[in-house]
Amino acid sequence: MKKTGVLLINLGTPDSPNTKDVRKYLTEFLNDPRVIDISAFGRFLLVNGIIVPFRAPKSAKIYKELWDLWNGESPLLTFGNILKKELQEKFKNEPVTVELAMRYQNPSLDEVLARMEKQHYEKIIILPLFPHYASASTGSAVEKAMRLIKQWQAIPGIKIIPQFYNEPGFIQTIIERTKKHDISSFDHVLFSYHGIPERQLEKQHPDLKCANCTCHEKFNEDHPLCYRNTCYETTRLIVKELDLKEGQYTTCFQSRLGKTPWLTPFSDKVIEDLVKAGSKRLLAFSPAFIADCLETSIEIGDEYQEIVEEHGGEKIQLVESLNDSTLWIDTVEKMVREQF
Repeated sequence: MKKTGVLLINLGTPDSPNTKDVRKYLTEFLNDPRVIDISAFGRFLLVNGIIVPFRAPKSAKIYKELWDLWNGESPLLTFGNILKKELQEKFKNEPVTVELAMRYQNPSLDEVLARMEKQHYEKIIILPLFPHYASASTGSAVEKAMRLIKQWQAIPGIKIIPQFYNEPGFIQTIIERTKKHDISSFDHVLFSYHGIPERQLEKQHPDLKCANCTCHEKFNEDHPLCYRNTCYETTRLIVKELDLKEGQYTTCFQSRLGKTPWLTPFSDKVIEDLVKAGSKRLLAFSPAFIADCLETSIEIGDEYQEIVEEHGGEKIQLVESLNDSTLWIDTVEKMVREQF
């Protein structure tokens, strides 16, 4: 067996919930041209002159809530390290080393790949921990990793796992998480994915506008790396396993930024409308994330709960992310072994 390095990459997290560290994280994250894909000058002014100065103090308070909820630690980093450790254990008798890096902040890709270069691997398997491909997540992580690797004198064989939205183990882990809840006790089920600007998808398929696409009805085989397309397919796969009927669930998108068109329907608006229409208890999945984070624990768990109560509802229950599920760790092992 070839000496192999496995590189797990997630988005990133501030080093602490202090405003200084949150500002540093947001500055790196939002200055990425794949995240805010406008002109370099416009992005510089927008991010460094408006968004970061005003958003960092507010975001720091929210990150503090997240840290407090997860025993003073970042759950994204905590569960990332658990995945790295458990996956390494599965390869303990093989010439395989598992590494974890974050696209933004620490452990940084620069630091981790510098260490990996010294190991002289024959093969490196890159697994961005994003179930659905998007230019701003998977695309950015792979681009930076390859930009660093191309500077090496000896470049090993590279395998990339671009997405796993329909991986059976991924779907089954979500189903496993659902067993903690009695679905029949809820009035409606939400599948809330992270939002992205429509323009980022239309750059992938300029011949097809999101408004004219029918991927919400059926998977579009012509665009297998389209984020919206794969999100709806994940919903269909979960719905089939849970035996949900049309009208019992909604796919929606959260965490938008700015006034340009983002993927719709918006999760907060869907929740408001559902509660007003009489759905008092909601069950929410967040399949775009493999570990709980700000967007799940705080945005859905706290902020959306406030929306529910504000409009006369009772509860929105978040289904736990994959986190440290044994089935999820087994699934990652399977995906990696398929690249040997």
